[in-house]
Amino acid sequence: MAKSGKDAGARVVEIRNRKASRDYFIGETYEAGIALTGTEIKSIRQGKAQINDAFVRVDGNIPVLYNANITEYDFGNINNHAPARARKLLLHKKEILKLRQATLVEGQSIIPLKIYFKKNLAKLLIAVCKGKKLYDKRQTMREEDDKRYARRVMSDKYRR
Repeated sequence: MAKSGKDAGARVVEIRNRKASRDYFIGETYEAGIALTGTEIKSIRQGKAQINDAFVRVDGNIPVLYNANITEYDFGNINNHAPARARKLLLHKKEILKLRQATLVEGQSIIPLKIYFKKNLAKLLIAVCKGKKLYDKRQTMREEDDKRYARRVMSDKYRR
């Protein structure tokens, strides 16, 4: 029997920046809309986008997403989009001013964390981040290994 309801058969598309939590201390987050063309939306719905090397810069009073790669739509025609073009972000004026102030601080940047859909609109979760040093990355990896080892020991203990 077919599913009934509003989201029947809908596939959840979420494109994550997996490098972000490894390379940055994540601070305040913002939800931004993205100004996209029709073929870009179709590619994102297929899950064909990458934001690992992307960053956001506030040019004038307009936040712009750079280095986000959205693959060309397979069934597009001559009006297909450029994969690595700069894309305008849609935020409130107060949020843009906060982002601009945050980027003036040395060592902070705006990094996209994930692209997802909310009520059929593509949203981008961005965060003000501070870069980690090599010793910070090692410490984070050590803590994750310790947590993984503790979970493994606890699960072995309760299996017997």
